[in-house]
Amino acid sequence: MLGARGGWRALRRCASLPRPLRLRVREALGAREPADAVRVQGWVRSVRSQKEVLFLHINDGSSLESLQVVADPSLEKRDLTFGSAVEVQGKLVKSPHRMQNMELQAETIRVVGPCDIWSFPLKMKERHPLEYVRQFPHLRCRSNALGALLRIRSEATAGIHSFFQDNGYVHIHTPIITSNDCEGAGELFQIGTSSEAKESAEKTHFFNVPAFLTVSGQLHLEVMAGAFTHVFTFGPTFRAENSQSRRHLAEFYMVEAELSFTESLQDIMQVMEDLFKTVTSTVLSKCPHDVELFHKYIAPAQKGRLEQILKHKFMIISYSEAVEILKQAPQTFTFKPEWGCDLQTEHEKYVVKHCGEVPVFVVNYPYDLKPFYMRDNEDGPQHTVAAVDLLVPGVGELCGGSLREERLPFLKSRLQRGFSFCFTD
Repeated sequence: MLGARGGWRALRRCASLPRPLRLRVREALGAREPADAVRVQGWVRSVRSQKEVLFLHINDGSSLESLQVVADPSLEKRDLTFGSAVEVQGKLVKSPHRMQNMELQAETIRVVGPCDIWSFPLKMKERHPLEYVRQFPHLRCRSNALGALLRIRSEATAGIHSFFQDNGYVHIHTPIITSNDCEGAGELFQIGTSSEAKESAEKTHFFNVPAFLTVSGQLHLEVMAGAFTHVFTFGPTFRAENSQSRRHLAEFYMVEAELSFTESLQDIMQVMEDLFKTVTSTVLSKCPHDVELFHKYIAPAQKGRLEQILKHKFMIISYSEAVEILKQAPQTFTFKPEWGCDLQTEHEKYVVKHCGEVPVFVVNYPYDLKPFYMRDNEDGPQHTVAAVDLLVPGVGELCGGSLREERLPFLKSRLQRGFSFCFTD
């Protein structure tokens, strides 16, 4: 019994010992005050052993910057190599290095997962080209470029959701599997069970009708806008277009929003501009090191371009004005600009350049170019609808929208001419 009681006392003493505070690398680098007992986990980016000191740099993906670890050489282990997963405990102290705020003075280093540096495809202090890194899907996110890209994407996604939530929009989860082809937006991926693929096409479908991966959540949002005045969705979208360009992806995420009781294109353009500027500001302020990496090595002009965009009001021109700008251009286009034809990417980029490399809203497109539900401007002789596309530097069209045709006689007239079904109640 005495031994048992003594054992319980020892357990109580152990339990009362303070546990090291677990910090992410980003938190450790941004700490304002030193801390006596912290624990950091991550992967070794570099190892440098000297006679009197051991230096490590570890990273956990929370930051482009790595945390410097200073340790006694006695803590060096054979399997403490580049790429190994480690847990370091020690004191967080002010760093004498002017490029880093804090460093970790290690008291213990535990190798959680060793790494064979000879077979590991990523090498220390070597800048691998993206073509090489993409050969290793399970490791490519550890590269600086793709890690920075994913952090930027994460902050942009959070910024988009925050913008809509802060402005009173209801987030709608539109279905990924659907039976509709939203306005014929592109080729669809048809889905079925593995047994259906082997059986005759005449047999019953799983859902009793053909089912597809969604090309847009617009039809579902329009229904929801009849109950909530402001709705949005942000989810995966699929297009079965066999193209290798970045403008024709098989799978991508798309932001869509619907506003009820909207009578002016200006209201829609204001939402687009505010969303663009809010998300851009969020990325620039929350991912400064990641943005700087792209500025230095991948897209040198983009950072300055984005900063300039935030300072200017977006321009507004009509489709007719855009066509005239293109017709008077000193350069020759692959596709000749004509009124009534869709603007190609080369046209969009030129219009933006002509307008001073600031985003441009192009409004009032030809009636025959746009879907039946866009509001008829009832103008002539060049018949147009109340539609808008936002063109941005270096890209061309980024997003688009329109006023919906709310006048029942107009809708019924179009339906009688062979347009798609729509709700009129």
